[in-house]
This record gives sequence, C-alpha cells and structure tokens, in this order.
Amino acid sequence: MLIIAHRGASGHAPENTLAAMDKALALGADAIELDLQCVEGTLVVLHDRYLHKTTNGKGPLSAQTLASLAQLDAGEGERVPTLWQVLERVAGRCDFNLELKGHDTVEPLLAILQRAEKELGYRPEQFQISSFHHPLLARVKAARPDLAIGALIASLPQDYAAFGSALGADSINVDVDFVNQALVDDAHRRGLKVFVYTVDQPEDIRAMATLGVDGIFSNYPDHSRQLLGGHTLPPGQCWR
Repeated sequence: MLIIAHRGASGHAPENTLAAMDKALALGADAIELDLQCVEGTLVVLHDRYLHKTTNGKGPLSAQTLASLAQLDAGEGERVPTLWQVLERVAGRCDFNLELKGHDTVEPLLAILQRAEKELGYRPEQFQISSFHHPLLARVKAARPDLAIGALIASLPQDYAAFGSALGADSINVDVDFVNQALVDDAHRRGLKVFVYTVDQPEDIRAMATLGVDGIFSNYPDHSRQLLGGHTLPPGQCWR
C-alpha cells in the first residue's frame, strides 16, 4: 500500500510548504500530494481560496499578486511556494499527486510539466493529476494521455467506480468516510486503483489495508510506514 504525504508531511511541517516537502522526502514517502491554484498565470501551492487558514494573510487568494503572496508567512517562517519551486527542490526524487483546485489551472500545469520534463529530468509517470473538478481532468487527459489521472470524490456513488471509468482515470481518490469494500472491489474490477484520504488513525490505516486499497494520503507518512512496514517505491512506480 502506497503512502502519499498529504500536502507534504503536513503533520510535521506547515502544509504545502517547502519544509513539508523536505520532510516528506526525509520520511520516505512514496509520493507527495499538493494543491494547486493559479495566481497571475503561475501555479502556487495552496489549498484554500482564502488566506487566513494557512497564512498570516487575509482575504481571498484571487485578490493577491505573486509579489504580495510571496510576502506572507505560511507557518514557521515558510512561504507559499510555486509549483516550480517545489519541483526544483524535490529534483525528481519522488512522485507527485498534483491536485487542481482552481478552474484556470490546466494550461499552466501542462506548460510547467513539459518544462520540468525538459529541464529537471522528470518523467510523465512521476505525476498523477487529481481534482474534484472532473471536467479539468478530462481536459488534461485529452491533452496528455500519458499522464495518470486520479478522480477525486467525497461520496459513495450509486454506480460505485463508474465515474472513474467514464473519465478514463487511472484511480479513484476517495474520502476515508465513504470508502467500503464494494467500492474498492468495483474499482479493481474496472482496472482502477483506489487511493484514500486522509488516513492518519491506526484503526483507519489497518482498515484500509484490510479493504485492499492501493494507497493512503497521510499527514504523518512516517507513522503510517511504521504501522504498515514495507519499503518506499522508486520514483515513477506509483500511479500505473
């Protein structure tokens, strides 16, 4: 079962910061999940549309410029990084789940991944693109069929994992509150992997192993690894 560091190792460092990415690498996560929004055509790593939840700023992200965003404290003196800064920092040593939060994220994402492959040596198989915004995933899949797609959901659909098949996804990424054996089995019959968020409690981690899910998103990848055992996969082995 894969262990994916949720917003970096966000249980140990401020979420979605370079410190959280460094910690995820140090703790041996199989992959790093982060959240992407667009400011002035540049992808920045931030989960919420409003600043007060994770920074010392106020108001909506949409009111910010890159220059003003760079001045904010994202916790313990960390800044809100751009996706490019994260990719440079990690330098291909880990796989990524890149969650698209904003409506305007597809074009800048495609451009930056192409640049990362050319300039930083990343390979397409190191990336999974996920979102609750399924039309965005369809656009990514149409433009880059070589990229893995993870369809996020926070419910248990009546037709189980059919939505993932309809999107041509590689996985369904499911809320721990709604995953059950029927959903996992249906996804696997369709050739889809199942990744579950956010799983930190020992009882939940053991339950996910019993269900046979393919991976969990964890704020504490070290705790999850200790409970499950196993070894970190090399980059490029997570998503297919």
